Amino acid sequence: MLDFASSGAPRPREPMFSIPGVVIGLVALLLAIHAVVSFVGLQTQDDIYTQWGFIPGRLTISLWPDRLAALLARSNDDAQALAQARMWRETTAGDPGMRLWTLATYALLHVSWTHVAMNSVWIVAFGPPVARRFGTVRFLLFFAVTAIVGALAHWAYAPMEFSPLIGASAADSGLMAAAARFIFQPGAPLGGPRGYIASRNDPHAETRAASLYEVFTDRRAVIFIGIWLATNFVFGAGAQTLGATEGPVAWIAHVGGFVAGLVLFPLFDRPARAA
Repeated sequence: MLDFASSGAPRPREPMFSIPGVVIGLVALLLAIHAVVSFVGLQTQDDIYTQWGFIPGRLTISLWPDRLAALLARSNDDAQALAQARMWRETTAGDPGMRLWTLATYALLHVSWTHVAMNSVWIVAFGPPVARRFGTVRFLLFFAVTAIVGALAHWAYAPMEFSPLIGASAADSGLMAAAARFIFQPGAPLGGPRGYIASRNDPHAETRAASLYEVFTDRRAVIFIGIWLATNFVFGAGAQTLGATEGPVAWIAHVGGFVAGLVLFPLFDRPARAA
């Protein structure tokens, strides 16, 4: 058997990292936005979060103004309603519009460098295979749609919440769900030894996506989804209780983004090339 080193033939070079430009650009954008937000004063930061973050109560009151009147009426003898009324005055007073664009722009904002770094890591981990499969435009649309569905899930869960929702976690979850639709398929990197070799020989080849039935009957995919759900619940629903974060984590938004990524995947997928 001929050996590259002994024969003097050039050893094939493989890049240590192979990340599509759209993924690098998206992470760079998130980091740049947070750098700007971190540079301004605290009052300006609060204004940015309230103007561009998603506030469920703003949307609720815009659609059903009577909800505000009922809230203010209860605030006279209900401590929780009083706290909500104060939050409404601080975040939305003088701005009754629903600001529909915040359903997507909230995903570009983060509360800390740790927050944006964690989301960036997940984008780099799961974004490349999805970006290669979808292409740049579809990838960005998919990221936006899963973020929107995550925000709507959070709104359905807490319609009178007036704290701004910020962070790309819902869209990150959508990318993880999208990856689960094809990374375990034959010919994909995690589709067994043959799949790993095939993906190394032709990294641009696209494998057939699994149906939802196939996803939930594939042991590896089920384990992947189960670990994600458990992790999301422990570190999402229980993060504040365990003292890991100072504020609540919008874990329902994460679930909404994940479900959207899993279900809406075929709308963004391009037909797989023939073997």
